[in-house]
This record gives sequence, C-alpha cells and structure tokens, in this order.
Amino acid sequence: MMVVAGIVLAIIWFWHASMSAREQANRAAREACDRLRLVMLDGTVAIVRLWLRRDQDGRLRLERTYGFDYTDDGHRRLRGFVVTLGARVTSVGLAAARPVG
Repeated sequence: MMVVAGIVLAIIWFWHASMSAREQANRAAREACDRLRLVMLDGTVAIVRLWLRRDQDGRLRLERTYGFDYTDDGHRRLRGFVVTLGARVTSVGLAAARPVG
C-alpha cells in the first residue's frame, strides 16, 4: 500500500512540476516574441525533450526543452525553443531569420 501511495505522489509531483515548467516556458516564449515584434503561433509551447541534469548547486533536476512556432512576416513559420531546469528558464532561442528576397 505504501508503494502505491509513493507512486501516486510521484506522479502528482511530476505533473505539477511539469505544468509549472511549461507555464514558465510559455511566458518566456511570449515575452521573447513580444520583445522582437514576432507573432507566436499556436499560442503554446510543446515538450520536445526531457532530460536529467545537475543545477549549479549539484542537485539533479529535470531539464525540459520546449519548442514553439512563430512568424516574423505572417507567412513563414519559424521554430524557437525554451529550455527550463526545474521550473527556471535557462535559455530561449529563435531560428535565424532568412534573408527576404
């Protein structure tokens, strides 16, 4: 019975931590797009990769990479990413803009 309760608590913790990290990633993607006058398409990020990594204090955390699409001209669909370590955003990246013409 204790094992089942432990598994259920672990699942609840993972779900809650994932929702928190995803919300941080969504916020970071929206802010990056707003700052550069880009339009974030689909309105949300999607998980691309989940990995274990140590933070600067040496603690093991879940590193999540989220992808999102955006446009700079209303026609091209470009890809960006947000990386979180735990619930903290560690980086945001955007595709290199292709020259027009």
